[in-house]
Amino acid sequence: MSVFTPLERHELEAFLAPYRLGRLRDFQGIAAGTENSNFFVSLEQGEYVLTLVERGPVQDLSFFIELLEVLHQARLPVPYALPTAEGEALRSLAGKPALLQPRLPGKHVTAANAAHCAEVGRLLARIHLATRERILERPSDRGLDWMQREGPSLALNLPEEQLPLLRDGLAEIAELRAKILALPKANLHADLFRDNVLFEGSHLTGVIDFYNACSGPMLYDVAIAVNDWCSHPNGELDQTRSEALLAAYSSLRRFTPAEAELWQPMLRIACLRFWLSRLIAAQAFAGQDVLIKNPEEFCRLLAARRQAHSALPFAL
Repeated sequence: MSVFTPLERHELEAFLAPYRLGRLRDFQGIAAGTENSNFFVSLEQGEYVLTLVERGPVQDLSFFIELLEVLHQARLPVPYALPTAEGEALRSLAGKPALLQPRLPGKHVTAANAAHCAEVGRLLARIHLATRERILERPSDRGLDWMQREGPSLALNLPEEQLPLLRDGLAEIAELRAKILALPKANLHADLFRDNVLFEGSHLTGVIDFYNACSGPMLYDVAIAVNDWCSHPNGELDQTRSEALLAAYSSLRRFTPAEAELWQPMLRIACLRFWLSRLIAAQAFAGQDVLIKNPEEFCRLLAARRQAHSALPFAL
């Protein structure tokens, strides 16, 4: 169970009272989280999600609240922060920053098909279009600088056969850094995995967990999504799913020639980012009763991306 800070019923009831949403019926921890403590909360007036923020600087929380409000106003299916009757959206519970948000309908899909991927592509384009003209600035705390800083120390514990993957990945970042930073930018979800998207059938009903959101190159966000939604278990890309996601995205925002040039490197950099962060999590939470995602998955994807030569379609 990935609940780092357990709650007692009486303290939750006291926290919820200022929202004036009725009595607490039930609550339970959400097992899927890897960085924050999340709870489903059932009140008389509806279903909600409570998040206790466990990682990251508190000063960034105003960014998340503002970004979600921007996306909510753009009619995107996101969990915006609910204010109390006195207008307070960011509060504290059990010594942690706390946000209460509406619970979105739908469920996660594990076996994604082309229809699911097309929905994800359209959603991602809508997020970018809603923010690219007025970007809310926040550098990623898992960005290029972080990868180059953390990569060498993590190499000390890697098997010998994995070291060339890491070294080549870090060298590619150093070589392409200026070109990557010059790509078209917007606000990014930066973690648009299957466990952060909700569906009813093939209809996308919600996107959650914006706590890795940042400002940066839109192409990076697309690469993160394609790596998770469009990969076979052996790491190779599924052409049908990948083309569906990219075509749907491109129908709303066309890719540029510069993005087409960097597509393959960006797929690899997105793999490297999650390989490194999962290696850190596996070390930090070893032996604890929390969800730890397997770093080997992204090591496998990165190895497959070194062999791939698919082009980014639909570029101007």
